[in-house]
Amino acid sequence: MIIDFIYLQLLLAILVVMLFTSMFRILREYERGVIFLLGRFYKIKGPGLILVIPFVQQIVRVDLRIVTMDIPSQDVISKDNVTVRVNAVLYFRVMDPQKAIINVENFLEATSQLAQTTMRSVLGQHELDEILSARDTLNADLQRILDQSTDAWGIKVSTVEIKHVDLDESMIRAIARQAEAERARRAKVIHATGELEASKQLLEAARMLGQQPEAIQLRYLQTLTEISSENSRIIVFPLPMELGRILQKMGAPEPHIEDPQAPSDIT
Repeated sequence: MIIDFIYLQLLLAILVVMLFTSMFRILREYERGVIFLLGRFYKIKGPGLILVIPFVQQIVRVDLRIVTMDIPSQDVISKDNVTVRVNAVLYFRVMDPQKAIINVENFLEATSQLAQTTMRSVLGQHELDEILSARDTLNADLQRILDQSTDAWGIKVSTVEIKHVDLDESMIRAIARQAEAERARRAKVIHATGELEASKQLLEAARMLGQQPEAIQLRYLQTLTEISSENSRIIVFPLPMELGRILQKMGAPEPHIEDPQAPSDIT
């Protein structure tokens, strides 16, 4: 009996020590503890050493660090009826541990599902060209909508970034043809603009050379100098068009003029 009583006392002492040590919890700097007293919210404790009464109080740890969540690829139908697969990354953190634990069952899963639904809804309101080119605007819209929706959960969405947009092979070829046609159009416009500017400069040069006839002769000699410096056996001498007209007039036969005083033959 005495030995059994000693064992019972030893067992009780061990239980008391274990119960006493379980009352103390250590929370890291980035952790907070949501304390419930008999099932009702009591207070938020931490960081550091805190005291939790066993069987009376319960604690739920909440991490306050920024969470990086990958949004799985979603099939999105754009405004111009093009199907694309889009994935993104979401950055958020818990600002109010009380709301994050009490107002939503699992704030991580809830935030993930809300991000997927919001991304499909927002991107479906834009055309394919906007999805590919205006990512900064789309990221800002997604961040604003998600931040407003998760405010009741005590969560702050800091950034949403669209990572990749997957297109069908046929759509990729169509976009390539469109880009090629756009480049060809720009090349033609640039070429036409160059021709217009060159014609204006030539017109201005012709006006200046026309004011001084000696300038045309100097330009003619400069052209011959440039031609003679090249390794060519043939030299073309440009002649003025007026000289050709003069030679043509000199080679033409004179018209026959009848003498009014010459006797006419009368039969």
